[in-house]
Amino acid sequence: MTGRILMTEDCIAEGVAWLSLREPRFAAAHALTGPPPLRRRPEGFAELMAAILGQQVSTAAAAAMRARMEAAGLTTAAAVAAADEAALRACGLSAAKIRYAHALARATLDYDALPGLTDAEVIVTLTALPGIGRWTAELYAMTSLGRADVICAGDLALQEAACLLFGLEARPSERALRLMAEDWSPWRGVAARLLWSYYRHAKGREGTA
Repeated sequence: MTGRILMTEDCIAEGVAWLSLREPRFAAAHALTGPPPLRRRPEGFAELMAAILGQQVSTAAAAAMRARMEAAGLTTAAAVAAADEAALRACGLSAAKIRYAHALARATLDYDALPGLTDAEVIVTLTALPGIGRWTAELYAMTSLGRADVICAGDLALQEAACLLFGLEARPSERALRLMAEDWSPWRGVAARLLWSYYRHAKGREGTA
């Protein structure tokens, strides 16, 4: 069984209501931020490639690389597989990202089969590819596949948001956040969206103080 899929804003609202009853601090976060966005993205090679581009760089840097690749026509697996290193380097990709881009483009990944896999199977399948770590795999599962019970516990913004919302002495590690999130199942994906919204709210307040 694949579990619940986040399809609409109503799904988000259902998850928020459940979490708010389970944990009052989620209710408080929701009162401050309003409903978190659905954050659904397309499935397929382009989105997984975008996740690789976003690894360990700023949002702006990742967007710039993606824009250059689109301008160069490097938007499909076939095009990226055929591109030489110079073409990808001209788009801003590092040597590591070039290796990962080629590996993904040349992989025999069945994107159409991913929606039928369990959450755990999706993560195992994606992390078997070079350059795809758990953060990238979970992000794809959450946003492209809409998995309601997946959380990117290695995401620094989520860790910082949990630290702020729950009044922790320090930002939790990936393992610590994953343990915390067990209490939020089966809506860990919605909890992540709430935490991301709370993070933006908290950082916005800091910026205007």
